[in-house]
Amino acid sequence: MSWGTELWDQFDNLDKHTQWGIDFLERYAKFVKERLDIEQNYAKQLRNLVKKYCPKRSKDEEPRFTSCLSFYSILNELNDYAGQREVVAEEMAHKVYGELMRYSQDLKAERKHHLQEGRKAQQYLDHCWKQMDNSKRKFERECREAEKSQVTYERLDNDINATKSEVEKAKAQFYLRTHMADESKNEYAAQLQNFNAEQWKHFNNAIPNIFKKLQDMDERRTVKIGETYRSFAEAERKVIPIISKCLEGMVSAAKAVDERRDSAIVVESFKSGFEPPGDFPFEDYSQNLNRTGSDATISNTPKGDRERDGAPGPRPDPKHAMSRTKNKLWLFGKKPKVPSLEDFSHLPPEQRRKKLQQRIDELSKELQKEMDQRDALNKMKDVYEKNPQMGDPNSLQPKISETICNMEKLRSEIHKNETWLSEVEGKQSSRGDRRHSADNHHHTPQGRESPEGSYTDDTSQEHHTPRHRTGPPQPGQPHHDPHEFDDEFDDDDPLPVIGHCKALYSFDGQNEGTLVMAEDEVLYIIEEDKGDGWTRARKQSGEEGYVPTSYIDITLEKSSKGS
Repeated sequence: MSWGTELWDQFDNLDKHTQWGIDFLERYAKFVKERLDIEQNYAKQLRNLVKKYCPKRSKDEEPRFTSCLSFYSILNELNDYAGQREVVAEEMAHKVYGELMRYSQDLKAERKHHLQEGRKAQQYLDHCWKQMDNSKRKFERECREAEKSQVTYERLDNDINATKSEVEKAKAQFYLRTHMADESKNEYAAQLQNFNAEQWKHFNNAIPNIFKKLQDMDERRTVKIGETYRSFAEAERKVIPIISKCLEGMVSAAKAVDERRDSAIVVESFKSGFEPPGDFPFEDYSQNLNRTGSDATISNTPKGDRERDGAPGPRPDPKHAMSRTKNKLWLFGKKPKVPSLEDFSHLPPEQRRKKLQQRIDELSKELQKEMDQRDALNKMKDVYEKNPQMGDPNSLQPKISETICNMEKLRSEIHKNETWLSEVEGKQSSRGDRRHSADNHHHTPQGRESPEGSYTDDTSQEHHTPRHRTGPPQPGQPHHDPHEFDDEFDDDDPLPVIGHCKALYSFDGQNEGTLVMAEDEVLYIIEEDKGDGWTRARKQSGEEGYVPTSYIDITLEKSSKGS
């Protein structure tokens, strides 16, 4: 259906309709702009959310639990999902919004051109009509003047009193007016014919052509809007496969959560290597009572006492017994915080072993780098010696020396940490064995001493030597050998006093094997600090335990210093 034939007289309405079409197109473009702004903000908020919940620590410190790893995988997938939302926004910005705005400008220019052509055609037709109308009015005036001159001539011609000259003059005027009326009639007829022709052209050629152009323009606008509707949907449909993969990745991450593996990691991370405490021994306080023969064989006497044939033994020190009892019950108790030490002796054996092994691996990598750098410098030096024009070989010597010095430092650090590691893995003797060897004046070869004072001279026994305690355990650590403290406190001969100390600060001694002390209290020193930050002391009452070395002012006897 053509606008030119059906709407030939609706120029103004078509003007309004085409303007409405452009306004509608721009309104839809504004809608797309707001839609893509939502996508951009959504993607930005998602990325900020991912950034907020991503771990801010190094990969080495990140937990290895499957639940944590799966959560980080979900965050990565969500970050990719946010990227796809940004792709949607970019597609809408370029292929929909940008295209609509460019098309809108072209449409406005085309509409303006067609309407100007229509107005020009209408103006020309109006001009032709005015010419025709003017000629018509002139013809009408000339006819009225001719009629008046005819009436005047006929009146004078019939008047007997009128002179001949007046009659002749009226007759000439009548003829003149009649002639002018005829000319006006011919001009009016010509103008009328011309106007009719122009009007036919206007409504049958000019206006239909202009309206057809406007119709084509409007239909193209409609088609363009339909195409952008499709592009609007395609912008999001294109990313659906990738978004589906992101969601599948999240589901896979959820399936990767393994409670058994996480439990195993907890065990691996926190196991100390200590053994749980053993049974409490029965302490018979009635051994010193006078008994009859029948009483001596009381049925509820502990098995250990019966094995000693009922012989009364020395009464155990209640303080020592209380110390052992206290030491056995520290598992869930409160423990003082001890600063980290270089040899990690503040950690449980298993954790200490891991930390030392990790440090050895890092130092080995650094040593390898230094060795590679040394080899490269030596090669460069050889090249310079063979080709002096390329450089001075002596200029490389400081760097080579520095690298060798670094290598020696790293080797020393590795050896030191390996010594500590061998101690943790069982290459040291217990405190009792160490004291025994010291009493028998056994000497250890140089280079086998650990920072904590442990010795071993038989590498074949490194896996059979029982572990020993070099200081009080730290918070959260399990107990050592269940009979360790029994051995220490049940020694027949107490350790000799090698000095005394004064407490600089008070210490609550809530940790296993530690000793409570008050500020300014004087204690006896029975064992020096072995490098772990703890000194073994004895109160005047006879109670023994470990106190922080930094909390006391130590004065050793000259004889002990000399020894």
